[in-house]
Amino acid sequence: MRTRWTTMAATTVASVLCLMGTPFAVAAPDPADIPVGTVTAVEPLAPEATLPGAENSRRILYRTTTVRDEPTIASAAVYFPPGPAPAGGWPVIAWAHGTVGLGDECAYSIAGPGARERDWAYLGAWLREGYAIVAADYAGLGTPGDHPYLNGVVEAHNVVDAVRAANRQYPALAPKWVVVGQSQGGGAAVTTARYATEFGGPELDYRGAVGTGVPAYIEDILLPLGPNLPPIELGAHTTAYVLYILNGLRTTYPELDIDSYLNESGRDWLRRANTSCLGPFGDELTAGNVVLGDLFARPLAQIPNLSGLLRRYMGLPESGYDKPVFLGQGLADTDVLTPFTLAFAAKLQAAREPVTLRTYDTDHSGAVNASLVDSIPFVRDLFR
Repeated sequence: MRTRWTTMAATTVASVLCLMGTPFAVAAPDPADIPVGTVTAVEPLAPEATLPGAENSRRILYRTTTVRDEPTIASAAVYFPPGPAPAGGWPVIAWAHGTVGLGDECAYSIAGPGARERDWAYLGAWLREGYAIVAADYAGLGTPGDHPYLNGVVEAHNVVDAVRAANRQYPALAPKWVVVGQSQGGGAAVTTARYATEFGGPELDYRGAVGTGVPAYIEDILLPLGPNLPPIELGAHTTAYVLYILNGLRTTYPELDIDSYLNESGRDWLRRANTSCLGPFGDELTAGNVVLGDLFARPLAQIPNLSGLLRRYMGLPESGYDKPVFLGQGLADTDVLTPFTLAFAAKLQAAREPVTLRTYDTDHSGAVNASLVDSIPFVRDLFR
């Protein structure tokens, strides 16, 4: 019978053997043997990932799930406001970060935010409001396995399980929480909003969501991908985003054989994308004048029911929200398609989903902090 170790048991045995001076080797625990939402390790945060003004910042590893509901270990950063916790504990903001890349060294809890000045200002505002912050890395970022980029259900599991794990680990945290996210994280926040109550169960008290720069219906722009596709003039890192999505598709649906749709150059760029960070990778693609249509050997549309498959993989839920959702969108945003995001919000509102939309005269990045004037009182009301 296979011996099963919990992290605590393994650590205890290791400590005893060490004290006895006995050589030993303890295998890492099998994630399948660990309950979902369990912290398996607590580590110091690197200075790059430590939010200014926070106290007792830590990096936690915790059990969650990835594609096909397979068990895995993910990581998250946890920040506490200064001073003693209020009665009942600090309410929690779950921060769903934007695209940082696919390489482990890019993970938020290792390298910090991709847009450091912007995100430190944003998260600092929530910290000053008296919220603890739990920032999940998502499965496969900074931990074993590949990251299924923009797989919304996986990201929702990761966010919820990070909050659950932090809540179990730190008595100073309250079970009441809100998810807040930008760009990739805006989509993750919206999908988390749809599933938070279901995934969190009675252990957590989910209150609502805030998403900025939400990537709605971007699956539709992938449908024409193939040879001879003209250059796409959108955000500066559009080609990098598409290569990340193709990597996410390959991770989520290995049976599709995504590599077979690419030529040799495309397969090389796809491989490099899987270990890259967004900033330098996007710059490299731009410097090389890489055109998406030049990377394909055959049309992606040859995948049976490509539209339906993409919607299952990365489409945002259009119904089933049980708590209020705030969407903040920059009207000059070209990283996501602003008309698509506005259409998504209108569709939810027409269906009487609990959605509030606010727009700002700024771009993708600028909407993050511009939205605080509306999102802070929105969240404050959720916790009342």
